[in-house]
Amino acid sequence: MPRANLTLTIPDGIWIGEISRTHPEATFRILAALAGDDAGVGLAEITSENLSSILADIEASDAVIEFDILRQQSDEALIQFETTTPLLLFPIQDSGVSLEMPFTIEEGKAIWEVTAPQRRLSELGTQFEQFGIPFTVDELHRHIEPTQLLTDTQLDLVHAAIDQGYYDTPRRCSLTDLAAESDLAKSTCSETLHRAEEKIIKRFVENLPESTPGEQT
Repeated sequence: MPRANLTLTIPDGIWIGEISRTHPEATFRILAALAGDDAGVGLAEITSENLSSILADIEASDAVIEFDILRQQSDEALIQFETTTPLLLFPIQDSGVSLEMPFTIEEGKAIWEVTAPQRRLSELGTQFEQFGIPFTVDELHRHIEPTQLLTDTQLDLVHAAIDQGYYDTPRRCSLTDLAAESDLAKSTCSETLHRAEEKIIKRFVENLPESTPGEQT
């Protein structure tokens, strides 16, 4: 299933984006978040040398209707808040994508990791556009278990080839040696390894950046 690393630019006017831009040294770590129709509740850990100023700014924000400091020490605080503008959560709700927690916000940018089928990732991009949230795709890759890609025989042979140094430069093992070590005829070894390499290479190329959706700005 595809896994994407995204950088979101929080639009102007959204309180947490404005505060994080005002305090660029601060890190907001969102531990949990839940959005309803009219409001959203979040649990966040804030780290900053100017912690008192940040907490005062949050409490003074018109968009924050409830605010509790659960823990505070020197340059770190754990807070719970309720906001009328949980803008970042709306695209997640409408697209059905699973957002991994925690995620961080710094200088008005949120770093997300999401895992979802390709169609839902595409829908997430559409939702970002509808809500006016600029984003970039920093990384997109598909996690495939080796057992889903290769047969047991192919997987065993690839492991043996690696262990014997067949893929080293220079090679420490010839195809003849690998076949003998694996108790296979040389022709069978060659064909089995070639089929395994074909699957691995084709899957790798499928996941190169050129095959991903264009970056949004």
